[in-house]
Amino acid sequence: MLNYKLAKSLTLIFILSCFFSPTQAQEISANVRVNLSQINNTSLNYLDNLAGEIESYLNDYTWSNDNFQPKERINVSIQINLLGVTDDFTFNADIIIRSMRPIYNSVQQSSLFIYNDESWTFNYTPNRGLVHDELQFDALATLLDFYAYVILGYDYDSFSRLGGSPYFSEAQNLVSLAQTSSARGWERSGSNPRNRAQLISDLLNPNYEVFRRANYIYHRKGLDLFLENPGQARQNIIESLEMIQNAKRQTTSNLLFNTFFNAKYREIVPIFEDAATDIRLKAYNILAEIDQSHLSDYRKLQ
Repeated sequence: MLNYKLAKSLTLIFILSCFFSPTQAQEISANVRVNLSQINNTSLNYLDNLAGEIESYLNDYTWSNDNFQPKERINVSIQINLLGVTDDFTFNADIIIRSMRPIYNSVQQSSLFIYNDESWTFNYTPNRGLVHDELQFDALATLLDFYAYVILGYDYDSFSRLGGSPYFSEAQNLVSLAQTSSARGWERSGSNPRNRAQLISDLLNPNYEVFRRANYIYHRKGLDLFLENPGQARQNIIESLEMIQNAKRQTTSNLLFNTFFNAKYREIVPIFEDAATDIRLKAYNILAEIDQSHLSDYRKLQ
């Protein structure tokens, strides 16, 4: 964990003030929005408190053993869309999660993890509080725990090689716990390839270690170096894209690759638009193969 904290501290020092609090702060700074537009029931006014309760649950808990300063916290935005409800207060919903990462020597942040989970059902009754208990499955709290650890894993991976493994393992434990239930979205198999079990299985699969190492190079040796040495940064990002290209050729699931490029495609194009022609075209040729869903954006590099 030392390498992760050292790297993150070096990154943040250029974009944050030098004030340090002597007290420990939590890791996540989440902003939660709950869309109730599809729920027309005046008896559900208590849902007005749901966003605040989820924010408190995520922001006030200590998810790791590292001491995060208040200004080091991971910025996370969460959009919850409630799609329907039954008489016993069981809600059908989807959730969109986005976490951010600071860029070295810059005031900008990079989207690190964007994920749309469309298979979520949970029970939420009036006057119910959220209790953190990772030994007891709860369709609401366990999902929040799962994505908190995934977010931490992605963040740690971007600052140190495979640094997120302990947090991905915690998320895997929650998937195992969820197998005791019949809750939606936790199945290890099924018709939907974008499920939580598949996401965490791929993240911990040795066959995808090359992808995770590429994620580190892209951020730590690419984005974080860009203002200091854009030429070298582009070369390193090209290297990371070639690693992703090789990993994709040798694996069968596209979930991690699609998740990566959904977060990065708008960022990648400006990185290479002003590059030398050979570098720009090399980036385009790789991207055209490994991320055809955003090909119209990458054509700007031709």
